Amino acid sequence: MSEDVLVGDGVWSDESDWEVADLDGEFDVDAHLPMPTLAVVGRPNVGKSTLVNRIIGRREAVVEDIPGVTRDRVSYEANWAGRKFLVQDTGGWEPDAKGLQQSVARQAELAMNTADAILLVVDAVVGATATDEAAVKVLRRAKTPVILVANKVDDQRLESEAAALWSLGLGEPRMVSASHGRGTGDLLDDVLAVLPETPREGSGGSGPRRVTLVGKPNVGKSSLLNKLAGDERSVVHDVAGTTVDPVDTLVELGGKVWKFVDTAGLRRKVSHASGMEFYASLRTKSALEASEVAIMLVDASQPITEQDLRVISMVAESGRALVLAFNKWDLVDEDRRLQLEREIDRDLVRVPWAQRVNISAHTGRAVQKLVPAMETALESWDKRIPTGRLNTWLKEVIAATPPPMRGGRLPRVLFATQATTRPPTFVLFSTGFLEAGYRRFLERRLREEFGFDGSPVRISVRVREKRDRRK
Repeated sequence: MSEDVLVGDGVWSDESDWEVADLDGEFDVDAHLPMPTLAVVGRPNVGKSTLVNRIIGRREAVVEDIPGVTRDRVSYEANWAGRKFLVQDTGGWEPDAKGLQQSVARQAELAMNTADAILLVVDAVVGATATDEAAVKVLRRAKTPVILVANKVDDQRLESEAAALWSLGLGEPRMVSASHGRGTGDLLDDVLAVLPETPREGSGGSGPRRVTLVGKPNVGKSSLLNKLAGDERSVVHDVAGTTVDPVDTLVELGGKVWKFVDTAGLRRKVSHASGMEFYASLRTKSALEASEVAIMLVDASQPITEQDLRVISMVAESGRALVLAFNKWDLVDEDRRLQLEREIDRDLVRVPWAQRVNISAHTGRAVQKLVPAMETALESWDKRIPTGRLNTWLKEVIAATPPPMRGGRLPRVLFATQATTRPPTFVLFSTGFLEAGYRRFLERRLREEFGFDGSPVRISVRVREKRDRRK
């Protein structure tokens, strides 16, 4: 008879499935190898993000029919003809932009200055505009190879119009249709011809720990990333929801290199979002699942909201290590501190194990304390308890506090093992199912004995069913 392993609401049917789940639970950090960067630039709404998606072969960059969706410079890994490189999507560049668009244009200019090769994308249907000509003047000052891309050439009828882009002085325009894929293969062959094998500014290192910044809109995620990185890596503005795509940045802190990912603020459940917000939410969730530790930013100057609790729940369900960063601490007075303590006791009962740091991304107050908090959380996330020590401890705990009776019988725990790390997952083999309340009790005692500060702990029960010996 098959024995079942109950995990939450799910069932693993037998030991072979259990071993697969063990392997799936492991998280391997990819070795970080320096790769050259291809920047995709141009004025708003010429199809840059669509072209980026075509190059990388998947829908990662957020695409909408309205201009200005992409704001930060966002990097994606691409592979063409066996060569790997980074593709950097940028916001629309305009020479005389103001306000938020000025910050977006600055990010595009930074991409132009740091990339190893550049694609200048022009709308072939509209033709060369004054903004395109201004971009060419900027690019001519750089020594970086530039390829002119005439986008939206969906058929041969538009090729003659696209040929007029020779007038920009960047040589032959490569005619493509990013939405249909027309000409993109030839374009990538041309890219590899000018792209160096190694970046001019190699970041070096191997396997930085991956950290995702999450939280509701306008809570200070991008400001924190910029403060940690020491430059303007993400667009920051008072408009909530400025960040749309996840933004990757390598930051050196505490003598180590960390890979930070700034994400879009989550307003509502993914299933309730629509359009640009829907795809941004999906990418935030994907970035979280690919990370090792999440820094959840909470506006300490305001009451904890349903949005905050929803994001915290998503992090807890993902199984990532967690640091709660209470931001804008410079705006918190004594009365607000007392109120916040009550809110934490009432609302954050699901994650009492999370590391907590009070910071101000604006002033830089205590941001350095994030490093030991992350290191503690990751150490717990990676922790493995020897089976012998685990069972000795478990025997003592159960002898002092037996599990509640179920169906008139007292379940006996026969054996325990740690099935996985990242997060630590323990499987108990017993003669009867253990109530959820008792599993929570065991989790609390596990934390008291072995630590696990900053990491979720999962306890599953595998019930041994009695075989029917009657014939």
